[in-house]
Amino acid sequence: MKVLRFTLRMVLVTCWILCGLLIIALTYPWIGLSGRLWAKKHWSKILLVLCGVRVTQQGDPVLHGGVLWVANHISWLDIFFLNGVRATAFIAKSEIRHWPILGWLVAGAGTIFIERASRHAVHKVGLAMQTHFAREQAVGLFPEGTTSPGFDLLPFYANLFEPARKAAVQIQPVALLYFHQGRRSDLAAFVGEQTLLESLWCVLSASGLAVEIHFLPVVLKARAENAPPRAELGRLARHAIAAVVLPNT
Repeated sequence: MKVLRFTLRMVLVTCWILCGLLIIALTYPWIGLSGRLWAKKHWSKILLVLCGVRVTQQGDPVLHGGVLWVANHISWLDIFFLNGVRATAFIAKSEIRHWPILGWLVAGAGTIFIERASRHAVHKVGLAMQTHFAREQAVGLFPEGTTSPGFDLLPFYANLFEPARKAAVQIQPVALLYFHQGRRSDLAAFVGEQTLLESLWCVLSASGLAVEIHFLPVVLKARAENAPPRAELGRLARHAIAAVVLPNT
């Protein structure tokens, strides 16, 4: 059954990704920003259905105006969960751009890539974030800088909180919890030396895979006066996420 389930889902997901590439190539130049955001949101929701992942949501996401969503990072699925709530421009390592098919898709969908080896990487990404905030868009950040199995929370890098602080947009922590057959699980975690194909096998061959998205109270309100420094904003966001990911925190 696992092989059959994987094969069927893999065919459907591959076809849907190719459809996404066609949408980007043929319609994005003509449908304007609002059309592109609508397409990204609904395309992501359908992708999750094809992957067989059930999504539940708690809390109130910021759905209007510029916002920085700050989340713990577990899987390549994370970006599609949040895009399914609101179309979001994510900050991602530049290596993702070179992934076969999926890399082309996320690049075409407006991902902000960070060249971590570049001395000016943070400055360039900050400028791109400012552009998105000026258009009242959502930007997604995984401040751990890498993925984890989902049972712990790595230290946060707070440098990229600064563009949101300067733009006076809201910063909202988001906690992601993965479950398999009703129990917390690292089945979908994309960690260590695991390849993308291996991760796809784990996700697409599974039954009973689910995620909870917890939208937590904002740690910085729009146009807040005397906003805390970025390090404090990072600490507040991490504490809020840890309270969900690590219930004993």
